[in-house]
Amino acid sequence: MIWMITGGARSGKSSYGQNLALSFSQSPTYLATARHWDGDFEKRIERHRGDRNERWTLIEEEKNISKVIEAEKVYMIDCVTLWLTNFFIDEKNDIEVCLSKAKQEIDELAKLNATIIFITNELGMGVHAETEMGRKFVDLQGWVNQYLAQKSTKATLMVSGIPVQIK
Repeated sequence: MIWMITGGARSGKSSYGQNLALSFSQSPTYLATARHWDGDFEKRIERHRGDRNERWTLIEEEKNISKVIEAEKVYMIDCVTLWLTNFFIDEKNDIEVCLSKAKQEIDELAKLNATIIFITNELGMGVHAETEMGRKFVDLQGWVNQYLAQKSTKATLMVSGIPVQIK
């Protein structure tokens, strides 16, 4: 099962996803996609680690997430936006290549017999990006979110900490 949780920044996506994962398993896995960019990002990573207790297993994987998923387990992948950023940077902002690689990973995940909770952002609902690169990334994020929603069994939109079931 794939469950997509989407929403704006600080909408409660990760907290909701963590509680959902714990409702499915006593020992879920948190799959972090973030790169360790700088000191500020390290603080953010530490805050996220502090949100989870010893029941959680942590896996860090920047792009090839289908390679670390095992059958019959529960995973929360946080987050699609950072995962796509890794492709975007490595592929020199080529959104066609990034979109293809992301779709391939999602297709592989859809074949697995695991519970996978994706945390993603609705970037298109925010301020219009000022740069061409920013606009390209917003497009990429939107297209991947649409694809992920199609492949998902369930989807939830978080609005001010309130889950709204959309699929």
